[in-house]
Amino acid sequence: MKKILLSSLVLAITTLTHAQKSESPYVWDWTTDGIWTGAALATTTGGFILIQNKKGISEAELTTILADQENINAIDQWLVGNYSESANTLSDIPFFLSFATPGVLFFDDETNDHAGQILGLYLESLATTASLYTLSAGLINRSRPYVYSDEADMSRRLSSSGQRSFYSGHVAATATATFFVAKVYSDFNPDSPAIPFVWAGAAVLPAGVAYFRLEAGQHYLTDVLLGYGLGAVVGYYVPELHKRKDRNLSIVPVGGRSLTGDIYNGMALQLTF
Repeated sequence: MKKILLSSLVLAITTLTHAQKSESPYVWDWTTDGIWTGAALATTTGGFILIQNKKGISEAELTTILADQENINAIDQWLVGNYSESANTLSDIPFFLSFATPGVLFFDDETNDHAGQILGLYLESLATTASLYTLSAGLINRSRPYVYSDEADMSRRLSSSGQRSFYSGHVAATATATFFVAKVYSDFNPDSPAIPFVWAGAAVLPAGVAYFRLEAGQHYLTDVLLGYGLGAVVGYYVPELHKRKDRNLSIVPVGGRSLTGDIYNGMALQLTF
């Protein structure tokens, strides 16, 4: 009887320990990831300084820009002159909503034990996207579609913000957040039937932001496509680059003699790296 009880106890402890904390598919290194995230945040700060120091255009420069609008590529030409303040406001709703989407991961039994690690990866992802966007927006001048619209206020058309069409930061950040959530959920729950729906949601939300940004005259099609692509790549590959390599999880028999001299047998989980 003692042997049976001891064997059952070993198996129960092993099972309980595994149930209390699921194994994360990711590895977080404080040195490497700290440098990565710190560098990305520093670059983002530098990009914001460039954006703040960016100059607007004069009315004479606006006249030149308007005269040259026929040279805008065919893919973007149909959006020249778009302007809608209501669409601009609507684009902010899914944009800000996307930043909270990783919160749904903490309602999942497989991910909620690793909240700190997931938040670290999420910050790293957003910081990477922000650094790419702010540098581009600070260094590259491209007039937004509304700059060509007579419906927009002249002060708005001449402002430095009007020269930040390339590329869409709203779409990039939203795609980073949603694709990050879909990737992390899929890695923790590879057999979940909800995966197709999670990825569908991840794709639709930034597409909605892109639509409103086009309607608002904030960006051209190539701007939102590039933002979508870059954001999705970062959201997917930051977790992917942190995945454990050569993992092998198996159940193995264990046995031996206890301190009281009783022989026990049981099963244990073994993780090989």
